[in-house]
Parts: sequence; C-alpha cells; structure tokens
Amino acid sequence: MPLPVIADVDTGVDDALALLFLASHPDIDLRAVTCVAGNASLAQVTQNTLDVLAVAGSDAPVAAGSQRPLIEPARDAGSYHGANGIGNLHLPPSPRTAEPVHATELLRREIETSAGPVTVLSLAPLTNIALLLRLYPHLASQIARIVVMGGSSSAGNASAVAEFNVWHDPEAAQIVLSSSVPTTVYPLDVFNRVVASETQISQLRDAATPRARLAASLLDYQVTLADLPDDITSGAKLGDAGTAVFLVAPEHIGTETWPVEVELNAGFSRGQTVVDRRHRPGEAEEHGLVTPVSRSDIALTVDGPAVAGVFVDALLRAEPVP
Repeated sequence: MPLPVIADVDTGVDDALALLFLASHPDIDLRAVTCVAGNASLAQVTQNTLDVLAVAGSDAPVAAGSQRPLIEPARDAGSYHGANGIGNLHLPPSPRTAEPVHATELLRREIETSAGPVTVLSLAPLTNIALLLRLYPHLASQIARIVVMGGSSSAGNASAVAEFNVWHDPEAAQIVLSSSVPTTVYPLDVFNRVVASETQISQLRDAATPRARLAASLLDYQVTLADLPDDITSGAKLGDAGTAVFLVAPEHIGTETWPVEVELNAGFSRGQTVVDRRHRPGEAEEHGLVTPVSRSDIALTVDGPAVAGVFVDALLRAEPVP
C-alpha cells in the first residue's frame, strides 16, 4: 500500500523536484501539500506549488500557511532560487487555486480523516508544523513520523553553523524536534552529496513526459549554481528531492539516533542544530545542569548515486499525465 504523505514546502527549485518525485513514485500517496514562506514569498511559493503539481498531474490539495517565522520578521533565501523561486522558469498557470484555509487546517483535516498514521515531509522552515503541534497536540499520535530536511551536524549554509530551514525559524524547529512525534532529520551532511549526473539530466531532458523535462530544466538551473562538494566535479544537487527519496528507499541512507536540539539564543550560533554524539554523559549532565534532550534519527551517510538513480527512475517510469 502506498505511503500516505503530506508535504510542507517553500517551493524552491529543489522543492519542485521533490514534488515531481512525490507525484510520480507509485509507493507514495501524496495526500496534501502545505506552503510556508522561505525560498520565496508565501504567495510565490503557493503559486509555484500549484503550477508544479499541475505539470506532475497531481490533484493533491494545496494550502498557504505562515508568511513569517514564529518570532522573527519575514525573510527569504534571496536570489538563490531565481527571481520567482523556481529558477526563473515560467510554467503554465495551474487551473486550480489553493484551499481557502490555513495550512495548519489542511494538515489537521488530512491527518484526522486518514485511515492510518500519516508521514509528514518537511522541506521548508517548520513554522506550519510547529503551529499544528501547538494548536492540535492530540494529532501527534496520528503522525507516523516527521521527516525533516534541515540542520547540519557540521557546517551550515545560512550561517557558518546553521542550515537555512532551521535558521529561518529556530523556535519552530525546536518545537518539532522536541515533540513526541518520531523525527528523522535529513541534514546538509547528506543533502549536499546527492547529485544527478549529466547523463541522468540528459535522460530526463529527452523523456516523453512534461514532468521529466521540467525536472531536467530545474536541474539545469542547479548546475549553474556550481555549489557541488569539492570531490564531485559535475552534475546537479537534488537537494530536497533526496529527502523525498528517503521515504521509499531508506536503505541508501545511513542514520544514527542521537539527541538533537536547536540553538535559540541570539548570536553567531543561532539556528545551529546541536547533535550530541557523545557516548557518555558529560559533567553538565552528571551535575543536573541540563535537561534531557529529545532524540532523532539523523541521516549521516548516503549513497548519492543510488538516491539519484531512484529519483530519475521514478520520473522516467511515471505514466504521462492524462
């Protein structure tokens, strides 16, 4: 039976790639998509999401959510994703519009009416999901897992130590990671190492379906960013789409379970995800100076070519949109 998934996005080039995958893979049942400001404004993110889903042939309901973090002013990822958030591509406008409810209400509706627990896939700042857990705490038991693209156990990208999604709304990230819902974190440590090769991009470009060709165009934009790891010489990062692949191919990603919390104090390290990989308590714990920290499954290793292969195969095998 396909895995029921709700995706929370800030579409974004790599969110768009993830949506194409989620709508294409036969083992995923994309129940809904909720939007939050991040890679672009909330209005732009919502329109991008509707337009990408139209190309993908998905009728999953879409709702707009939070325009700003819980505490801090609104801000976005600047020009990284292009002027319109999807690499300056201009897609045919979707015939659909967003649901006339806030994203938290669409999340609540889909979780409450699901016959079984739902997996929530977070590819964006965690504001919508934090609000859901605060407004409707009883729903925690109906969420199978929250899979979060966010954080880093090494270097950051929004700052020297903080990854963008967590840095954008650290308080929301801490609420989600410290909740009772099981969480899996897909951090920059693996995010940066899943790369589609030039051959794979060409295969998508030459495919018969609009969704595969759109994926190629998005990856072409990623190539122009030229931000690959030093030991990978060509191709394009899948980014958020690698997190989506994790849902159906976890065997390609190595996780370890560690305590993790978010630095909330102002200053250089705000938004850092602190992964405690010690094998014994330190003096602070022994003297009772800190409280226990929630544990998450943290993705720390990845077979990048295998993950990219799952992504490309799903797009190439997907049935044409009627």
